[in-house]
Amino acid sequence: MKNSPIADLSYRHYDGPLNGGATRWWSIAKLSIQLAMKKKGFWVWAVLSGYWYYILLAVFWFVESFIPSPVPGKHPLLSAIIWKDQFSNAFNISQLLLFVIALLIGTGTIANDNRANALLVYLSKPCTKLDYIIGKWMGVFIPITIVSLIPTLFFFAYGGLSFQEYGFISDWWLLPKLVLICCLPGALHASLCIGISSLFNQGRIAGAVYSGLFFLPWFFTKAMQVVYVVLSNNDNPKGKASLKFVGNLYYASMDGIQIGVSKAILNTGGSALFPGGGSPRGTQFVPIPPPNGTAITVIFIAICVIFSGIAWLRVRAVEVV
Repeated sequence: MKNSPIADLSYRHYDGPLNGGATRWWSIAKLSIQLAMKKKGFWVWAVLSGYWYYILLAVFWFVESFIPSPVPGKHPLLSAIIWKDQFSNAFNISQLLLFVIALLIGTGTIANDNRANALLVYLSKPCTKLDYIIGKWMGVFIPITIVSLIPTLFFFAYGGLSFQEYGFISDWWLLPKLVLICCLPGALHASLCIGISSLFNQGRIAGAVYSGLFFLPWFFTKAMQVVYVVLSNNDNPKGKASLKFVGNLYYASMDGIQIGVSKAILNTGGSALFPGGGSPRGTQFVPIPPPNGTAITVIFIAICVIFSGIAWLRVRAVEVV
């Protein structure tokens, strides 16, 4: 057996780097991120998700260039802007597009492994179920968080350099608050994706279920937004009494929960771009007060834990005979 390849024992002399067990999850996460980056749709939706920031930049350039100030000194339109509310508006508007990205890169993350029976390979190696769950979770969390974070940080840097005289950074905690807010979509979508994906063997079915879970409450909360506007313009005392209850129902959806937590962090109900103007969606702007910060945060964390727990219970290497 001298000529047998098994006689070659040169592999025993390998002295390259050996990674410890703490990085096993990163190998799984890195593969998921690489697969996401290869999808052209990911890049398209990633660019579109920050479109409200692009609109803001265009509006501010137009105001400074073509709308002269009636008085010397600071421009009154820019002086009236509540800057943290513009971050809140941009975050609210991006929710639907970030959901599309999650749908594109996340719903098949475990379902496709179930279909290919790949868990036998993953969990037969020195990779625990915890490594696998964390890797899949981070594989969705990191891309969505980066997509949310880049335009936010760019606009923050631009505003800090250009509009400091207009009180752009009136809160020195604004930057860490914005970073925290940008992590919310990634955390929620990652938890929902791995939980729902673990229940199915087809990524398309998981995507359809996830879409229903997102859109059915979404239509309901949009209806509650309309009801809130109507009640806020109604002088009937009974309507005024229902205002707070309807306002809380506005946050009863996946994107509403994130919006509620972000408003609680920024301590704002939102405002129009310019005083007396409309909302970012072009309708009459009526700010909805933020929900109870503690309650909405507990709900957010509970959803993340529940769906991550579903993935933990469902992921197991079962050989198909």
